[in-house]
Amino acid sequence: MTQDPSRIALVLGAHGGVGGETAIALARHGWTIRALVRDPSKAPRRPDWSYVAGDAMDRETVVEAARGVGVIVHAVNPPGYRGWKTLVLPMIDNTIAAAQVSGARILLPGTIYNYGRKAYPLLAEGSPQKPKTRKGKIRVKMEARLEAASARGVRSLILRAGDYFGPSAGNNWFGQGLVKPGKPLKAITYPGQRGVGHAWAYLPDVAETFARLADREAELPAFARFHFDGQWDADGTAMTSAIRRVAGVPKLPIRAFPWGLLGLIAPFNETMRELIEMKPLWRNAARLDNRKLVAFLGEEPHTPLDQAVAETLAGLNVTLPMAARHALSPSRPRTSRAA
Repeated sequence: MTQDPSRIALVLGAHGGVGGETAIALARHGWTIRALVRDPSKAPRRPDWSYVAGDAMDRETVVEAARGVGVIVHAVNPPGYRGWKTLVLPMIDNTIAAAQVSGARILLPGTIYNYGRKAYPLLAEGSPQKPKTRKGKIRVKMEARLEAASARGVRSLILRAGDYFGPSAGNNWFGQGLVKPGKPLKAITYPGQRGVGHAWAYLPDVAETFARLADREAELPAFARFHFDGQWDADGTAMTSAIRRVAGVPKLPIRAFPWGLLGLIAPFNETMRELIEMKPLWRNAARLDNRKLVAFLGEEPHTPLDQAVAETLAGLNVTLPMAARHALSPSRPRTSRAA
């Protein structure tokens, strides 16, 4: 049977958090998944996906892998926040080149890093992008290259969201800060301050949003941008309270994140330097305005917070108290909300 190229998705970063979840959501919506991975023999394979061996830094490989596809999910990032300065822009350039040859639309998971404090506390798609951080400035350049490419006929879609969390999330504050994967849940380490709001994004909801937008790709402008509100923690206590409820331990200790220790390690560790740059996002409230997204889709996919937290803790193999493990339902339906 001949495949419809408009329904084939090439996914870069298919075994990462956002890339993997987006691929699963697209497949659920009837898309055929083609995954670009460095070594298919070592990747956790899915029988309904096809695999192409290659590196996102190799332009020829990306261009060839993208032939005959309708969308390219650009969800590849350097591991551990390392190498952003030298790797991120060449990778997006390769994806742009592939999209120009194939005619595919690029799907880019965006962040709030590319906004500076002057744009806070409510971020619209067109809010000024004047970041102070290195990572934020690179994000601005990524998006600028996509916008410039639209003049050459390259279509793209950026979905900006807050801090990712989920059962298969990669680099993220939830699994690398709040809890310890694979360990008993004895305490929560929170990087923010009480009273300061924080934007969270549950990856399966982000992925479902991408899939719904991809289904209506033909209705989008060449350079399309949307904001995903996600799980807004208005005062910095909603996420920690949800973890306590799911764990069944109302007084589970909440500890301050050791920012000072990171400062001591940072001169010798690139990952720590990148994490420290994100500190202002824990000291200032920045929420994404999703009204444009809701106007287009009619709703934003939204999983109840406690369910999202329970699924995330299970995916991270965090050991909960026995009573909590018995009380949790294995699965509940996902809902949506308007705003």
